[in-house]
Amino acid sequence: MTLLTAARGNTRAALSRYNDDAVLNATPVQLLTMLYDRLLLDLHRAEAAQQSGDWPKASENLFHAQAIVTELSVTLKTDVWEGAEGLMALYTYITTTLIDANVRREVEHTRECITLLEPLRTAWHEAAGALPAHDETPARTTEGLGIG
Repeated sequence: MTLLTAARGNTRAALSRYNDDAVLNATPVQLLTMLYDRLLLDLHRAEAAQQSGDWPKASENLFHAQAIVTELSVTLKTDVWEGAEGLMALYTYITTTLIDANVRREVEHTRECITLLEPLRTAWHEAAGALPAHDETPARTTEGLGIG
């Protein structure tokens, strides 16, 4: 093992610890915006991979995007917010569309998901920015986001 390889390994480990700490110390709203950011990153990566014909990379990113949508779905409390059922229907549609994008290798389906989710990401970021920062506890002490 070279010194450069060891340094890269240490850097990756430090970055991983930093990311873990960021998630563990995030408020529910911060966690929600982090999930949306990663979801859209996965979708853009999948789209690029689909366009270049890198199907394993596209599939990997589409599967991760599906996992995020599943997490958003299971944490969504439909009895807390009257708009939740509509959001749940959208998550169901997105999941089905992501599966089709992966199985049929359809970049158009991936683009459709991006088009539907970008405005939601923007809205959640705007809502998060409007909240006072000191009124929330870290997400690890809550039982679901309720707004996912």
